[in-house]
Amino acid sequence: MNKKSVLIVDDEAGIRESMTGIFEDEGFAVMTAASGEEALERIAEKMPDLVFLDVWLPEMDGIETLERLKEQKYNLPVVMMSGHGNIEIAVKATRHGAYDFLEKPFSSIERVMLVARLALERQRLEEENLLLRADAGRRWHMVGSSAPMLALREQIALAAQGSARVLILGESGTGKELVARVLHEQSPRAMGAFIEVNCAAIPQELIESELFGHEKGSFTGALERKIGKFELANNGTLFLDEIGDMSLQTQAKVLRIMETQEFQRVGGSKNIKVDVRIIAATNKNLMEEVKKGAFREDLFYRLNVIPITVPPLRDRSEDIPELVEYFAESFAAENGLRPKRFDDHALRVIQEHPWPGNIRELKNAVERLVIMVPGQDITRKQLETLGILQSPEINRSGGYFAVRTLREARDLFERDFIIHKLQENAWNVSRTAELIGIERSNLHKKMRAFGITESKEQDEQ
Repeated sequence: MNKKSVLIVDDEAGIRESMTGIFEDEGFAVMTAASGEEALERIAEKMPDLVFLDVWLPEMDGIETLERLKEQKYNLPVVMMSGHGNIEIAVKATRHGAYDFLEKPFSSIERVMLVARLALERQRLEEENLLLRADAGRRWHMVGSSAPMLALREQIALAAQGSARVLILGESGTGKELVARVLHEQSPRAMGAFIEVNCAAIPQELIESELFGHEKGSFTGALERKIGKFELANNGTLFLDEIGDMSLQTQAKVLRIMETQEFQRVGGSKNIKVDVRIIAATNKNLMEEVKKGAFREDLFYRLNVIPITVPPLRDRSEDIPELVEYFAESFAAENGLRPKRFDDHALRVIQEHPWPGNIRELKNAVERLVIMVPGQDITRKQLETLGILQSPEINRSGGYFAVRTLREARDLFERDFIIHKLQENAWNVSRTAELIGIERSNLHKKMRAFGITESKEQDEQ
C-alpha cells in the first residue's frame, strides 16, 4: 500500500524545502507547488492525502484555491498557513472548508505533525462513515453450508490474503458480485473503496470515461472534469463485472493499466498512478471468446491469476432451505412484516425446483411470496397460485426458439420428454426408465432437478 502523501503549496522556496524535510523525515511522500494554479495541476495528476496551503499566493490566493478544490469536489483535508495570520482569515478559511489554520513561522515541528495526523485521522473516519452508511442494512453474508460452499469460502479466504487478480466465473445469478465483495472485505484493502463497474451496462462509447475519467471539454457533454473508477478505487478494489462484454479497444487500455498502474484521463495528457486490485467476473467462457477473437488472450491470462468458480444453485440444493429462511427474514424486516413460515412440503418443492436463474431467481421468488401471501404460512398451493414455481414451459407462441440459450432449450425439451413418457407409462418410474434407456436412480435425479413430482404425490395434494 502507498505511504501517505502531502502537497505543500507555498510561494517561498525556503518554506517548501523545510516542510519537505519535516514530512519526509516522518515517512510521507511529498509534493510541492509554488502557486494555486500549480497546486490544482499537481492534484489533477495525483491526488495527495493532505494539503498544506499558504493563504498569500500570487495571482490565485489560497482561499480561491481552496474554493476551486471544493468546486471540483476533491474530498481531501486542507490545512491553511499564513505569516500574517489573524482571526478573520482563520474564520474565512474554515468557512470555506479548511480543516485547520497554522501561523508561520511554526511554533514547533510537533505542532505541524499533530495537525497533519489529526487531519488524516478525521478524513479516515469520514470515509469509513461514508462506507458504513452506504452499506447500512446490507450484510455481505454468504449463506450455505454445503460442500461446494465450504470449498468456495476456503478459496475466498486464501485469495483474500494478497493483492493478486481474481477472475470469478459462474452462471448468471450465482452471486459473483457477492464473492467479489467478500474477497474485498477479507483483504488488507478492506478500509479502501470497493468500486464496481458493470461492463455490459455501460455504452461502449462511454466506458473509457467511466473507467479512466475525463477532462473538461474532452468531448461533447464533458462540462467538467470527471474522476474515473480506477482513480476512485485507489488503494482499494475495482470490480469489473461482465468483463467479457468489454470492447477490444478498452481491453487494450485496461491491460496497459494492469501492467503499469498508470493511465491518462480521456482528453488528458498527464499520467495518473494508482494502486488498485482488480477483480473481474463473467458468465462467459473467456477461452472461447479468445478463440473467436472477441477477447484478448494476454488480458485473459493477466486476469486469470486466481480463478474462482461460483457453483450454480442446482449443485448446492441442500443450501436452499437456509437461503429461503435468510431471504424471507430479510424481506419481512425490510417491509415491516412479521416473519413468514414455509411449510415442509412447500420447502421441499422449492428445493427440488431446478432454478435456472440461480440465487437471483430464488431471491426474487421469496420476495414475491413474502409480500403477496397475506397469512404467515406459505404452502405449495400458494406457490402455484402466484406462479412461483411454474415449470420452465415452452412459450407456445415461439416454441423452443422462445428461450435464450441452447442449454435452456435442451433442458426444456428433456423435461417435456420425461413428463410425456411418464404419462404414457402411468407414472411408473421403473418402467419409464427402462423404456427411455436410463437407470431408475438417474431418472429420479432428473425428475428432482426439473421439479417433476410423481402423479401419486400430486394426487395427495
